[in-house]
Amino acid sequence: MNMHQYPEVSFEDRMGTVDFQVGERPHITVDTEICRSCTTKACVHACPAKLFVPTGDGGILFNYEQCFECGTCYQICNSAGAITWTYPDGGHGVVFRKG
Repeated sequence: MNMHQYPEVSFEDRMGTVDFQVGERPHITVDTEICRSCTTKACVHACPAKLFVPTGDGGILFNYEQCFECGTCYQICNSAGAITWTYPDGGHGVVFRKG
């Protein structure tokens, strides 16, 4: 069996192959009031794009513009209703280019 060996690519180089067509409507919303009672802040640690940042008052600051649309935050959130996730409007969102 012939196995192809692919060169190791850094995260930064991989990100260079990603483009974001940002829509005006956020496809993810975060209810920071619910986040304040969260003890794990799992979204902060799980998001591969590092888009969730804890605030000094116990809430979460979130920026949807560079979201990979993986759904990890929605799946891992341990507080029902804190994260609302939908697909971006047509023609918007993440675009993966071969690089």
